[in-house]
Amino acid sequence: MGNIVYITRRETFAASHRLSKPGLSDEENFKLFGKCSNPNWHGHNYTLEVIVAGEVDSETGFVMDLSELKEIVRTNVISKVDHKNLNLDTDFLKGINPTSENIAVAIWNELNEKITKGKLYSIKLYETENNYFEYKGEKT
Repeated sequence: MGNIVYITRRETFAASHRLSKPGLSDEENFKLFGKCSNPNWHGHNYTLEVIVAGEVDSETGFVMDLSELKEIVRTNVISKVDHKNLNLDTDFLKGINPTSENIAVAIWNELNEKITKGKLYSIKLYETENNYFEYKGEKT
């Protein structure tokens, strides 16, 4: 067994969303989600970190080629979320309340089977400078 190394690809995207629970009034949604339930949407400049773990390939010296990871992330996630309304425009978020927690899990689901060198270890989604959300594929 070789050494496990963790590699990270960082991407940024801007997107709007609205947090709301179907069947609740605007006032009830405001009580539950605060300003994030604005019926006219609100946005964030997100930072996404995709972390892959694996053994270093003796032939290449890589866990995986970072340009390949970049292409996988941009094709399967960034192109679908950047400058989009996450509630309306993003196929992998249809029917999901786009909290940052749910977005992180959905991104994991989009990428997990597409990363074939190493293993997807973690998704970190920074909603603000002070708040980030991490998912490692764990279920209760």
